[in-house]
Amino acid sequence: MFSSTLDYLKTQPLGIILISCLGFLSLFKNSTSLLTWLYNIFLRPAKDLRSYGAWALITGSTDGIGKAFAFKLAGMGLNLVLVSRNSTKLKRVSSEIRNEYPDIDVKIFELDFSGDVVAGVSRMKEAVKGLDIGVLINNVGVTYPEAMYFDEVDEKIWMNLVRVNVIGTTFVTGAVVPGMVARGRGAVVNIGSGASAIVPSHPLYAIYAATKGYIDQLSRSLYVEYKHYGIDVQCQVPLYVSTKMASQVAAVGKSSVFVPSADKYVESAIRFIGHDQARCTPYWTHSIQWFFASLLPDSLLNAWRLSIGLKRIKNTINIHH
Repeated sequence: MFSSTLDYLKTQPLGIILISCLGFLSLFKNSTSLLTWLYNIFLRPAKDLRSYGAWALITGSTDGIGKAFAFKLAGMGLNLVLVSRNSTKLKRVSSEIRNEYPDIDVKIFELDFSGDVVAGVSRMKEAVKGLDIGVLINNVGVTYPEAMYFDEVDEKIWMNLVRVNVIGTTFVTGAVVPGMVARGRGAVVNIGSGASAIVPSHPLYAIYAATKGYIDQLSRSLYVEYKHYGIDVQCQVPLYVSTKMASQVAAVGKSSVFVPSADKYVESAIRFIGHDQARCTPYWTHSIQWFFASLLPDSLLNAWRLSIGLKRIKNTINIHH
């Protein structure tokens, strides 16, 4: 029906004009989308994050993406509250930042998100009372020690995933957001995962993907709830970044074009904070991979992800034997 109508229009002068206009509009839309992507990724300047407040609080701040955020935000003139479970690492990172940025005030708070999260966050809230925390980076997160079928995941492992990824992020956000509401400004950045947003499923890491799906939906809902309070909530969705956690589960070694270092990733991530996007993929090759993944059928992506997980199980068995 549609094809016969199209053939008829091609024989009419007005039809030719109409089809040409539709083709032009399609080309214009695609060209505009490409130009917007190029601008956002490579040209758009980072927002002055000090406009949100004088302090930034970062969880999981002693390694990988969290540590990279700490140095980058300090370089932008923000004082820091570093939150992590390892007091030795906290002191070391704090000292490194103070040496590089002597004008920056750094406070540290030891909090083990795998323990009593509610009590720990309550103590943290008291410790930071009165600070003008304008930026919150919810980076803390854990995953499986290795690929596993759902029925093989020990209760201790999956409960720890829920405590750290879900309860930890929720309570820290709940501790910081009221101050942002009172001041009428703030930015909350939650680190999500391609495991819950880019691929339709993440077999053999199901509970991890589910916890990151929670982070994604929480972020997009809070984006709507708090926008009129002057608070920008965003879920950033990286694919593989060359960090200790990535190397643990995916044999990610050196950084590359498609697997950036934590510093490279954060350089891109900073440019997206405060812009009108509830969910984004800041690093340019990650967004390209997301685009091509969106063109593929779910069944193909599911089979691909399952094959990767099974290969990891096989490699783990070989190592143990």
